[in-house]
Amino acid sequence: MAQIFGIDHKMFAIGSLAITSSVAVYSTYKLISERRQRKKTVASENVYETQKLLNEYLVFHFGAPNEVLRYDFGPKDSLDFPKRCADLCLSHYKPQQGIPNRALDIGCAVGRTSFELARVINEVIGIDFSQKFVDACNALKESGEMKYWVLDEGALVTDLIARIDSDIDRSRTSFRQGDACNLPVSLGQFGCVFAGNLICRLPNPYDFLNRLPTLVARGGILVITSPYTWLEEYTPKNLWLGGYIDKNGRKVTGFDNLKKVLGPDFDLLEDKDMPFFIRETAHKNQWTVAHATVWRRK
Repeated sequence: MAQIFGIDHKMFAIGSLAITSSVAVYSTYKLISERRQRKKTVASENVYETQKLLNEYLVFHFGAPNEVLRYDFGPKDSLDFPKRCADLCLSHYKPQQGIPNRALDIGCAVGRTSFELARVINEVIGIDFSQKFVDACNALKESGEMKYWVLDEGALVTDLIARIDSDIDRSRTSFRQGDACNLPVSLGQFGCVFAGNLICRLPNPYDFLNRLPTLVARGGILVITSPYTWLEEYTPKNLWLGGYIDKNGRKVTGFDNLKKVLGPDFDLLEDKDMPFFIRETAHKNQWTVAHATVWRRK
């Protein structure tokens, strides 16, 4: 009887261990599966397709100074960044024979720079990877205005209206969804190309930069702005333009590689720092400084 009990006890112990091990394996598998699913969900969500970010960009582009910065203090020289970018482009681009009176705003977001360029340039094409942004651009082109809201605190919001200046001929603009790393040849050439805060958000910025000599007509103007915020979630580290130490122990900046890649085909005309201010809530905001470079196609 004792022997039988011993056998039964051993069998019970083995069975318990098997069940415990199975539960542990299942729990581990479930945990891993859930983590993988969360990663897939996060990866599949494009922040640039959310209503929240659309609203933040609408106020960034079209908000009046008191709508963006509600205080008497603060970096007021950082407001109207998209318009200041257009002004920088137009200070160097002058319509003249032999240079296409066309502009490309690549990474146009919700379109303020494109519309401002249309004050002078006959045809302006805005391209953005976000379909939601492009839809907003086309709605603004169609009606000249768009209602939206900005977040103040928690669930509190303020309703606003984005408006295009009535002096701008909106028919000169067109907008489409597209990939800056794979732009179609059918676009043709442009007298002015603007890439605003784009290159550090591309999976391969070299693909875009290498396309520029065929996009910008000879004598045409290229303007690139970037805060050089290189992040592996957007760009593999081996494809960063800057922000690393090379094999010789030298610090490499984004500007270093812009000059290296663009130098054979473009002359550098100007570089300057341009601050910008993005409103998130009434009390939480982003203040950033972009580096602007202006080039002329040889």
